[in-house]
Amino acid sequence: MCYKHQFYGIDSHRCVKMTPTLRCNQRCLFCWRSFEHEPKEEVECLPETILSGIHKYQKKALAGYNAVLDNTVTDNRWKEALDPKHVAISLSGEPTFYSKLPELIDLFNSKGYTTFLVSNGTNPEMLAKCHPFQMYVSLDAPDRETYMKVCRPKGDYWARVQESLQQLGSRRSAIRITLVKGLNDFNPEQYAAILQESGATFVEIKGYMYLGYSRNRLARENMPEHAEVRAFADKVAAACDYRIKDENILSRVIVLEHMI
Repeated sequence: MCYKHQFYGIDSHRCVKMTPTLRCNQRCLFCWRSFEHEPKEEVECLPETILSGIHKYQKKALAGYNAVLDNTVTDNRWKEALDPKHVAISLSGEPTFYSKLPELIDLFNSKGYTTFLVSNGTNPEMLAKCHPFQMYVSLDAPDRETYMKVCRPKGDYWARVQESLQQLGSRRSAIRITLVKGLNDFNPEQYAAILQESGATFVEIKGYMYLGYSRNRLARENMPEHAEVRAFADKVAAACDYRIKDENILSRVIVLEHMI
């Protein structure tokens, strides 16, 4: 079970991680993905096509795990995993580049799936049309200058990210802060001011992990220890109406909840 099970009660083994597009308009230094080799997309899949492939490709992704029937992968849990109930639209790329994203989420919702949408916040108009169970928007800098340096967007989208964040107070939502040591782990009071204005339900402050293609851009020293993430979260919470709800040491993540 991942920390989303601990924080939100989601059965991780029944959660499909997927993306409707591989395109992205940011080149974040901490991203584990290979945007250096981003493929060109010529045709978009229809929402119905994506839905029909969920069980097939979930089974392919899990192939082999059924042979490991120990205390973690039980026979019952294996069978449940083949019948997913949650969809996290966050695997790769920026999902708001998919033109039929609202229709896709509505289709998932109508079929009984719990939907999680994760966005970099650069397309607030599209986010306003989407109605997932929980919406995530990334906030990886306390100011425009740091945003341009760390997220390396193709344009100046700082104001658009702020517009997306301001939508979150009216829905179940979370703001994700990826904390990179030496790059954006400062000015907690400014982060707190942005969070306070957003009114998001939850805030996840997660330490950068030295994984994937990010190792070509950053050093292991940029990966903060959990104690450092916790100390930063304490400072953020002290400056706004959010309190620390829970933490997962293994994933180096703290979740804060809005005090209403």
